[in-house]
Amino acid sequence: MNTIRALSLAAAGSLVLTLAACGGDSEGSGSSGGSGDGTTITWWHNSNTGAGLEYYTELAAQFEEETGVTVEMEAMAHEDMLTKLDAAFQADDAPDIYMERGGGELADHVEAGLTKDLTELAAEEIEKVGGIAQGWTVDGKVYALPFSVGVVGFWYNTEMFEEAGIAEAPETWDEMYDVIDKLKAAGMEPISVGAGEKWPAAHYWYQFSLRHCAEDVLTDAVTSLDFSDPCFIRAGEDLEKLIAAEPFNRGFLSTPAQTGPTSASGLLATEQVAMEMQGHWEPGVMQGLTEDGKGLAGKLGWFPFPQVEGGQGDPAAQLGGGDAWGVSADAPDAAVDFVKFLLSDEVQRGFAERDMGLPTVPSAGDAVADPALAGLLEVRNDAPYVQLYFDTAFGQAVGGAMNDAIALMFAGQASPQDIVDATQAAADAEG
Repeated sequence: MNTIRALSLAAAGSLVLTLAACGGDSEGSGSSGGSGDGTTITWWHNSNTGAGLEYYTELAAQFEEETGVTVEMEAMAHEDMLTKLDAAFQADDAPDIYMERGGGELADHVEAGLTKDLTELAAEEIEKVGGIAQGWTVDGKVYALPFSVGVVGFWYNTEMFEEAGIAEAPETWDEMYDVIDKLKAAGMEPISVGAGEKWPAAHYWYQFSLRHCAEDVLTDAVTSLDFSDPCFIRAGEDLEKLIAAEPFNRGFLSTPAQTGPTSASGLLATEQVAMEMQGHWEPGVMQGLTEDGKGLAGKLGWFPFPQVEGGQGDPAAQLGGGDAWGVSADAPDAAVDFVKFLLSDEVQRGFAERDMGLPTVPSAGDAVADPALAGLLEVRNDAPYVQLYFDTAFGQAVGGAMNDAIALMFAGQASPQDIVDATQAAADAEG
């Protein structure tokens, strides 16, 4: 696996499962001590449907049986993760193991003393994932173990493309507009987007920025928070053109991202739209949104975000990131043991075989069963660099303002300059 370079240092309603241990009374999640002494650890994640939830439930039970440690697991929708984590950290009631996305979010957690340094505690696992760990490194120390890293692109229904007379996936935006026109002519809605939750819509501006902006511009912006380069305006102009082409599903402004069959992912899974731009987790999410639990099964294809005319960015660069297991600063030793267990070769292979994401342990790469995911893995490994999601890279305050302004553009209420102005204003307030 090639080293992935990160551009910065360094996702209402939840399902709770408590898996009883084979032992005596449990202690609180902040307890100390080793395995088998009645320790309880709490674990939050976002695999809340289908095969992913089933697998994580099995893993928690396996760890309990092997160690005597009680694992209290809470599975929630991806959209709820940041809000619930922020509230938990503020209330000094954070879970022992949780999902870290890196970037400014992780740096804030480290500065506040909320996250455990795993550099020595999980040295073997860090060495195993190699350069990917850089995305969760602050001041030379690793604070979370990445378990899934991927890139954002277009997932599509291969049968619908064939019915519309589309022989090949588009490589440029001129070709993409031709695809959109053919799908419309065939009576199909081309693209679903969960703009009701903002971040899926915001990814379009991120992607156009990645294509228009040179790598050094984006690298500098992460630290300088300067968005004056005209490439950001050009990104907004391309997004404005796409929105004007009306490729999105009916009601896209209020469509949720991944929750339920009427979400953007649900519309793709149930063959109501032809494609959706989404992350590497999409096949696993869609499995939980169809009655047969198979998602699109053998009808699923994937292609990277198309090239733009006159862009200064490397056309092979990708937008992405991933998820890592972080451990709260005051968590017991058993929490670190559990995270190391989750990064074992066997567990990562099972993760890959179930199409839950793209594993970071090299030995698990050949276990990716879905052909579309395997193609995405190849694109990830061949990318000259992977740009971390902007709202993660720039931190919550700047990223939130950025996403709000992009959502307004989707609603026809913001211009390319408005996005840059809102983002810069939030950055200046941070500075």
